[in-house]
Amino acid sequence: MVKKLMVKKLKSVGKDSQLSATIRESAQQIWLAGLGAFAKAQQEGNKVYDALIREGEAIQQKTRKVTEDKVTEMAAKATGTWDKLEQVFENRVARSLHSLGVPTRDEVATLTRRIAELKVELDKLNTAKPKAAAAKPVRRAAAKAAPKKVVRKAAA
Repeated sequence: MVKKLMVKKLKSVGKDSQLSATIRESAQQIWLAGLGAFAKAQQEGNKVYDALIREGEAIQQKTRKVTEDKVTEMAAKATGTWDKLEQVFENRVARSLHSLGVPTRDEVATLTRRIAELKVELDKLNTAKPKAAAAKPVRRAAAKAAPKKVVRKAAA
């Protein structure tokens, strides 16, 4: 039985040492692969770095364009919203002023235009009036100079 245990132990030691050798060999290969990757990264590092920079710049430009488009779109929507809000406000103010009897801009403009027309007419009349005014005082003077006939009724 001792012999059997010794044989088993030797077989297991052989398996352990074989397993250890396989593990060591794998670890060595992993180490060498890491060293190779490191060397490759050093060689290709600058190229990769430059390529990443170019990609980053391209993405930044695309992002900036999309952002500017969105900002422009939102600004247009905001302007439209402000225009609508302003129009609602103007309509409400106009209704309030109308209910108070305050004339509108168009009504004031019409009145101003009519006043200008009337002023022109008045100026025409004023330029024609001095000729007529010069003739009238003569008539008045002649009328005042003539004696008035007084008719008295006889006292009965």
